[in-house]
Amino acid sequence: MINQLFTFSSTIERLRQGPLSEHLDAYAAAVAAQGYGRHSIREQIVVIADFSRWLKQKQMAVQDLDNKVVDRFLQHRHRPQRVRRGDPKTLQRLLTMLRQTGVVKADQPPVADTAQSRIVAEFRRYLLQERGLSPSTLLNYVPVVEQFLSERFRNSAPNFTMLRAPHVTGFVMRHAHRLSPTRAGLMATALRSFFRYLRHRGAIATDLAGCVPTVPNWSLSTLPRFLPTDEVERTLDGCDRKTSVGRRNHAILLLLARLGVRAGEVVGLSLDDIDWNTGQITIRGKSGKSAQLPLAADVGAALAAYLRHDRPKSATRSVFLRHRAPLVGFGNSSTISSLVRRALKHAGVESAHTGAHVLRHSLATSLLRQGGSLDEIGELLRHQNPNTTAIYAKVDVTALHTLALPWPGGGR
Repeated sequence: MINQLFTFSSTIERLRQGPLSEHLDAYAAAVAAQGYGRHSIREQIVVIADFSRWLKQKQMAVQDLDNKVVDRFLQHRHRPQRVRRGDPKTLQRLLTMLRQTGVVKADQPPVADTAQSRIVAEFRRYLLQERGLSPSTLLNYVPVVEQFLSERFRNSAPNFTMLRAPHVTGFVMRHAHRLSPTRAGLMATALRSFFRYLRHRGAIATDLAGCVPTVPNWSLSTLPRFLPTDEVERTLDGCDRKTSVGRRNHAILLLLARLGVRAGEVVGLSLDDIDWNTGQITIRGKSGKSAQLPLAADVGAALAAYLRHDRPKSATRSVFLRHRAPLVGFGNSSTISSLVRRALKHAGVESAHTGAHVLRHSLATSLLRQGGSLDEIGELLRHQNPNTTAIYAKVDVTALHTLALPWPGGGR
């Protein structure tokens, strides 16, 4: 493939110098499959060729490559100001390819070399393997535990037999007022889980989980954030369906607005999850649970059009791909929320809540006002607890009117 990218044989010969020369064609083919253009691939090959010649000068073999070697080369290249913005990513992409093919050994995960880090690592394994919690839950739990251990024991090995209730309540009191009620509640939940784990393994004899203060955040105390139906439709109509990106975004917004799919579920949606014969789509939700939902006509039409005409060719099985190289699926759910935020702004819809979840709430509110029952809405939204759906009863003003008591002296 290098022969197709570069015209002059002298240039090709120069590129073929060094221990990486035999991997240039494979790299060029790999990034071409990810959607990079010819000009971009040529620039990447030149960087790798320079790296290869530098390795030859240093008498280093391909098997010696790791992140430290790459950093040394970039520092060397930076002195004459020859580092372009994309060069570090190019070399990281090369390292990834060499590791995947077994040419270079994979990086070993950092070893927990302190008592605190070992405890956190064991707690992490407990949550994943014994509790069966999702990795996203660990993102909320582990930092709280790390902060608690750091504050309580500094850099010394934790002595849990010395823990007392005031240590627990004091930590919560110091930090809860800086957080939102939801985040403060997550902090308390993380601490309870950790202290139950310590008691389970026999590290403490006292039930410190019961000492964690309850953060006031009463169930059903807030209104669901939602948009009126006409504003949802205006947002959908605001997508520029004359472009491939606009048609992709329109299909994503329809999934959110018509089926109440979560942002993370959109990211995780695979081509194998769509059954065109039965007109159903499999949604893989929280805790690894999946559910089949019927494809609404407009959702199915938008998905089919995107897959036929607009989805770039890619080896990945993700339904929705980036429109710029590398042509892979979205990295996380925040990308979907950003897409919704831009769509609302473009449509001129003003809302205090602009994340992807606002369309899910809007769907539930609209169905309720059209006569849908809370059970039906809970089934569509795949709520595990009926109380989660009960909050939408607060926006059913007509039904609430029948429960309102007359104001004293208001009518005679």
